[in-house]
Amino acid sequence: MHKTPLRAMAAVAAAAIVCYSSPAARADGMENVYEQVVVPGANTAIFNAMEAQRKEREAKAARQRRQAAQLAPGSGAVDPGTVAQAPPISQQPVSQEIGLPTGFTYTADLSVAYPFGNIGTYGKGWLYGGGDLSLGYGFNPTTRFVASMFELQHWPYGFNSGLAPVYLAGFQNPVGCADLSNGSACGPGTGRDINVRTKDTFGVFMLEKMVFPLAHIGVPLPLVISPLYVARSGVVGESVGNNDIVPFAFNPPDGPVYQDLPVRTAQFKSVAVTLPFLKSPKMFGTFTFAAQWLMHTNGVNTKNAWQTPQVLYLQYTPTNTTTIWAEPQSARDYLPTDPYPEHVIAYFLGVSQRVSKYGFVQLVLNSGGPTNMGPDGVTAIKCLTVQQALNNACGLAFGGLKATQLQLQFGVGSPGVFPL
Repeated sequence: MHKTPLRAMAAVAAAAIVCYSSPAARADGMENVYEQVVVPGANTAIFNAMEAQRKEREAKAARQRRQAAQLAPGSGAVDPGTVAQAPPISQQPVSQEIGLPTGFTYTADLSVAYPFGNIGTYGKGWLYGGGDLSLGYGFNPTTRFVASMFELQHWPYGFNSGLAPVYLAGFQNPVGCADLSNGSACGPGTGRDINVRTKDTFGVFMLEKMVFPLAHIGVPLPLVISPLYVARSGVVGESVGNNDIVPFAFNPPDGPVYQDLPVRTAQFKSVAVTLPFLKSPKMFGTFTFAAQWLMHTNGVNTKNAWQTPQVLYLQYTPTNTTTIWAEPQSARDYLPTDPYPEHVIAYFLGVSQRVSKYGFVQLVLNSGGPTNMGPDGVTAIKCLTVQQALNNACGLAFGGLKATQLQLQFGVGSPGVFPL
């Protein structure tokens, strides 16, 4: 075992906080794609189709009541030439003529977010602003193409609290520690605030197809199949290039330190299926499951097996303009800092209010983090050289990155495709 020179030890200890000032964060991700894009579009089609079925049943029952009243004893003779009205055998059911919006539709909004949780005092404050834009074209009530861009802001847990060991390449034992709370628990000069404010940008291209697989046996249950492509990138507050290229360390003390890899950039393909389980005058619920893959591996990724995200959606509409909803998820994410796919447990709680024919305000509380990545936040720091520590080029090792935030959105859009 080599002995660490006292000069190198002192230099690394004094620079301990410097070497972790460029973190790689991955708190929120693919769960937002399903919450923002996949589920709302499918819900619109399913809700409209089931509402059409309800009106169709009610109209049929009303016709039957009128006919029964006309034929009841003592009700008088039926007018000559009057016949019962029934659609031709070849006519398409009304529920299949009403579903996805047709023609061009859009939504656009601006948002701000406020973080919560174990983020220290430095992270308490409003995050970056963001914007969302979605453009769609419905070819018919069962087929629609959607292109969306949306931005998310978050501040992950564990980067501004606790202590982290500092490693120097070539030595198995830590050469010092860093106080993540800007304190002096590891000695003078080892505490400092770091900016892990993160904004992710997602581009989504999706085809929506509504089908009625059991219609031939008299069960008009609508399903929506949604193949999609997702490209994501990000900006981390401490990145020197205003991007997501920040140093990170894998499996210290022996693992490598990555210097030039975009840590929040990835591309995915997925096929989602959404089906309803609840429809009443005030309540509506759907379940979505999907098959999801990376387009290609990167960083420390290993295998690229297909994953199975699952989403439960439940909404309550106390008025025609107000919607309250909850959306728990078992999502999957797989970024260049992940040796295997993240199993993310997340939830979204929201309330939406239409304020005009085309305007809406939405408030969403969401939280999520992986269950298979170890402790939240920074677990260790690795410097390849003492000079690297002094030059702010050391890498962070981290476990699960969890984030909780409250998001406020103000938007406009075409009726029928509001994210309610």
